Amino acid sequence: MLEFIGQILGPAGIVFVIAAIVLISGIKILKEYQRAVIFRLGRMVAPRGPGITFVIPFIEKMVRVDLRTVTMDVPPQDVITRDNVSVKVSAVLYFRVLDPARAIREVEHYLFATSQLAQVTLRSVCGQGELDELLAEREKINARIQTILDAQTEPWGVKVVLVELKHIDLPQEMQRAMAKQAEAERERRAKIIHAEGEFQASQKLADAAEVIAKQPTAIHLRFLQSLVQVAAENNHTVVVPLPVDIVTQMLAKADSPTK
Repeated sequence: MLEFIGQILGPAGIVFVIAAIVLISGIKILKEYQRAVIFRLGRMVAPRGPGITFVIPFIEKMVRVDLRTVTMDVPPQDVITRDNVSVKVSAVLYFRVLDPARAIREVEHYLFATSQLAQVTLRSVCGQGELDELLAEREKINARIQTILDAQTEPWGVKVVLVELKHIDLPQEMQRAMAKQAEAERERRAKIIHAEGEFQASQKLADAAEVIAKQPTAIHLRFLQSLVQVAAENNHTVVVPLPVDIVTQMLAKADSPTK
């Protein structure tokens, strides 16, 4: 190809074409969410982008940095809680680069470094709490992990946006024990509610008995109301309750001598 161009344009044309190719190769296009970290003869200069930028060939070297929020899955970690329960905890991490220059200059492979730091911090924080805290206070643990990670990654120009515990895997023995505990707790609450209902019912019955004792005719009205309720149903057998005082009076009259 160069021989063909040389035959047409001569040696000067070859030099011109090579120079043009080199210059065109130095043109870089950066997207809106990208920045270019430039090293000029080994020394870092101000980041560039977005848009079109020119990198001097053989003199400058460009490293692209993505400024979008990165979603990183933290793999399950074996954790022994403070109450000696072995669990596996996984999480999801959201972070983004705020300073491209520091992300390239201060740490090698900031993505890998952030991932390893998140795994270590997850094991450390979860190991400091008990199992009940891991299950009931996830928001508190998430905030603690985020604070630690954000403080550690700040010198790298990385901002940790959010940390969320994804899954807590319990051993089968612990799951069965927790199920038994929950069942016993529900039975305890049911018995307490039943006892409270019996107590309230006994109070109401005592109040009703006190009212009936003050008004003797109330028992007769209650007796007539019971007859109405029994007669309303299609019953073949009707049981008629008699007050004890009426039966006593009838027996007393039967035992007395006739005049």
